[in-house]
Amino acid sequence: MPRFENEPDPVFWELNASLRFDVRLAPYDIRQSRAHARALRGAGVLDDGELEALLGALDRVAAELEGGEFPFEPGDEDVHMAIERRLTEIAGPVGGKIHTGRSRNDQVATDLALFVAERADAGRSLLLDCLERIHALADEHRAAPMPGYTHLQRAQPVTLGHHLLAWFWMLRRDADRFGAARSAAGAMPLGSGALAGINWDLDRAAVAAELGFGSLVENSIDAVSNRDFALDYLGAASTCATHLSRIGAEIVLWSTSEFGFCRPAEEFSSGSSIMPQKMNPDAAELLRARAPRVSADLMTLTGVLHALPLAYSKDLQEDKEPLFDAADAIELGLRALAGMLVGIEFDLERMASAASDEMAAATDVADLLVRRGLPFREAHAVVGGLVRHALEAGIPLSAIPRGELAAFSELLDEEYYEVLRGGEWLASKVSRGGASPEAIAAQLELAAASLAELRG
Repeated sequence: MPRFENEPDPVFWELNASLRFDVRLAPYDIRQSRAHARALRGAGVLDDGELEALLGALDRVAAELEGGEFPFEPGDEDVHMAIERRLTEIAGPVGGKIHTGRSRNDQVATDLALFVAERADAGRSLLLDCLERIHALADEHRAAPMPGYTHLQRAQPVTLGHHLLAWFWMLRRDADRFGAARSAAGAMPLGSGALAGINWDLDRAAVAAELGFGSLVENSIDAVSNRDFALDYLGAASTCATHLSRIGAEIVLWSTSEFGFCRPAEEFSSGSSIMPQKMNPDAAELLRARAPRVSADLMTLTGVLHALPLAYSKDLQEDKEPLFDAADAIELGLRALAGMLVGIEFDLERMASAASDEMAAATDVADLLVRRGLPFREAHAVVGGLVRHALEAGIPLSAIPRGELAAFSELLDEEYYEVLRGGEWLASKVSRGGASPEAIAAQLELAAASLAELRG
């Protein structure tokens, strides 16, 4: 006799049913059920014939799902129950044995861990594509001068290669974050039951090995209530989306007429509905706009888990939609960036012209005074006076007459003008990670080694 006499209220059914989104867990549920069936055979719950029947029925269910022919029914609450129903229709009563020693609690947690592991690997692979293209562009443009910015104001000259390597290291850290999420998803919850364990001594280690897990969750309560691996993935995706937004924002800025530093790939741009001259960097703008969405997915799951008592509550059904949304958004964004980098064109002459602004040499003039014994703070004030004087007079720094330099500092001489000519601006940035040719060459080698590690 069933526990309930009345049918669920339609409103509750709509609230409670999850098939509309958890159907994408079906491939993982099939994989898990195959491994679980073999464990049941090892524990004597199934005989050889029953195992063969279940595995054959699972193959048929998998084919129906893959071919879009699976007969879903209105009474299917979620994908797990739909698969079990169909399994019984195909294999007969033995299909009802598949859930022996398994609860939907550990079943769902296992499917979700398999999903996160696969999507984390996909994120790293897509990042590798982007990183290889950024590295190639940085190598090609290692010596191309461009202005560096602080507060979106021209600050000091760098090279395009140096700036692109900043993109590289941002995204390389993201690959490590996805790797950490992959590791977090590497412990198998299956075999923990609803919360207290199961009455069957199934070979959890063998099941874990078959499914590709590296270890087992050691506490059954933790196994069914843990979603840390999903949080780790969402954290990696959120940070990565933020980095994509910064790269997208720079492409948008650089492609404006005011900057004129680049021309985005036509394949990732669009026109205007009314202005025929326009080519809008829409893909870059969408990279910029999607970051808050992925961050919101992280906050959604954090909110679901906040103060949630152990072990399982239905609240955990709300873990899937933000996770799926973030995975789709970040993978599409990474594919878009990789494509954009293929067709982007840089106006190196425009960048070099902007980098030749004498004001960018102000720090180098201050360093000249420091080399001659003046404390940096005093040198900073001297150069600030020179800049103010040039601006008020409407002249470049190099137009200040030699005879007027002493009024600012007795330490200034003809070398002041040599510094402003800019031949040594980049060469002087010799610190590790700096913009000198030698430092950039070393950085490119480090980046290449990092790529090799990621490929491995």
